[in-house]
Parts: sequence; C-alpha cells; structure tokens
Amino acid sequence: MSVSPTTPRPNPDDLLVLLAVGRSGRYVSAAEELGLNHTTISRRIAALEQALGGRVLTRGAGGWELTDRGRDALAAAETIESAVRSLTSGSAGATLLEGVVRMSATDGFSAYLAAPAVATVQRTHPKISVEIVAATRRASPQRSSLDIEVVVGKPQVRRAEAIALGDYTLALYTARSYLATHDSPTSVADLAHHPFVYFIDSMLQVDDLDLASSFAIAMRQSISSTNVFVHVEATRAAAGVGLLPCFMADRHPDLVRILPDQVAIRLTYWLVTRAETLRRPEVAAVVTALRDQVAACRTQLLGTPPPA
Repeated sequence: MSVSPTTPRPNPDDLLVLLAVGRSGRYVSAAEELGLNHTTISRRIAALEQALGGRVLTRGAGGWELTDRGRDALAAAETIESAVRSLTSGSAGATLLEGVVRMSATDGFSAYLAAPAVATVQRTHPKISVEIVAATRRASPQRSSLDIEVVVGKPQVRRAEAIALGDYTLALYTARSYLATHDSPTSVADLAHHPFVYFIDSMLQVDDLDLASSFAIAMRQSISSTNVFVHVEATRAAAGVGLLPCFMADRHPDLVRILPDQVAIRLTYWLVTRAETLRRPEVAAVVTALRDQVAACRTQLLGTPPPA
C-alpha cells in the first residue's frame, strides 16, 4: 500500500512575513519591521510559495503586489495576527494596539491636524508610535515606506484607497503693518501693485495648489518657499500679500484677510493608503482620528470672512 506524500503546510511565520511585505510593497521595509534581513525575507516568501503551489507576489511599478493567491494567504495571515493581538488586552479587556505608523502630509496639516489627532490615539494606545514626514507633494506611486499619505487634490492612484478627508480654504492675507504703508487692494486687478508670497513656482508639484494662484500672474514674487509656515511668517513680516490657508492665518491677529468675496479657493485634503495597510488596527485607528480631527475643525478649515 503506497502512501501519498504529505502536502506541505504554510509556515505561520512565513505568512506573517507575507503580511509585512504585502502592506509595504518592499522586502526592505518588511525586513526593518520584522528585524530580519532581506535574504531571509526572500527565502521565507519562496518557502511560502512552494507550500502554496504558486506565486503570492508579483513585481509592479510601485513595488511588490499581491497575486490572487497572495491575497488569500494575506487574509489567513491577518487572522493569525489578530489572534496574537487578542492575547494582549488592557484592564477593561480592550485590545492594546502597538506598532509604528508612518505617514506624510503637508506642513500645515501635519502641525495642526495630524499632531493633535495622533496625540488622541496615543492616549488610548500609548504603544502606537507615529512618524510624520512633512511634505507638499503628489501621492507617490510607490508607497513603499509610508502607511498613510495626506495630499491636496484628488490623487490618481492604483491599488490604493483614496479617502476624501475634508475641504479647506486658501485666501489672501496681509499684515496690518503692511497696510499702514500700502493701499489695501479693492479688486483682483489691484493686486498687480503688490508683492506676492506663495510657493516656488518651479518646485510646486501639486496641480491644485498651482492653479490656486492663477489670479496672481501679474503679481511680483516677494518671498516664496516650499514651506507654508514660511508663507505665514513672511506675510506677518509685511513682505506682501500671502495666499494662505485660513486655518493657519486666522490664528494671527496681526494678519488681515483681504478681498474675501473675490478670492476664496477651496481645496480638498485626501488620504491615500493601501487596502492591506488600512486593515492594520493601528493604522485604522490613526485614520479614524485624522477624519475626526478634520471634521471637528471644519469651521476653521473653511475660514470665516471678516464682516463687511
């Protein structure tokens, strides 16, 4: 009587390696997360593919992508991860989340929306660590080292979730000290006589922010920067007229909003993440906190025009 060879079973550790690679899209990022080297990650994936009888990953333009077999295996890996997490709970029985969440967002969003949102998460889950890269750019086609990206304008992305967080308003401001020595503009045409504070044209990567300043073609650049905090402080220092986010400019009583009925540009913050990444409880907690923070700050984000 012949005995058929036993079908190899996937190693749970190999499934967790796939989980890390599937979420980041890179072997290197998975190796850093798991404390392994690149060669070990590659060997574990190869062993998993041998056990499952086919490819679980395929190389795409933005890094490694899951195959259909890989998605099935990832679901099993998430079950394993969830079971392990359930063994660690707080005094009230709630699961304690932990891990590193990496995100990028614009400068203003990072400071005034992301930071307080993350602080809220950490009060409940102190073992969650969040790294915030402040940058104003398009959504990256390769989200290899980032779990979350917050960008301005609807992103064109593949194999990723794009979530509209909320709108904010750009408006024109100048310093009270500037108006003490200059006439206040009464029309968009009058702006040609005033210096402009905004982004560096040649380095601006975000289409919506570029289009936002189309009314200012005739204005002379005064101080320009890739950092919106520089825009605010330059405007406060009477460098000219700044096109600033209301939720940042309205914090400063020495700034005056001008032409509120003629220049009010509404833009949208979007959040981008992989579907696999969003299923990580610590990432989902941060995303929920970001959405709640934006909703709570809606009035400040949209800005309130001064009375006529």
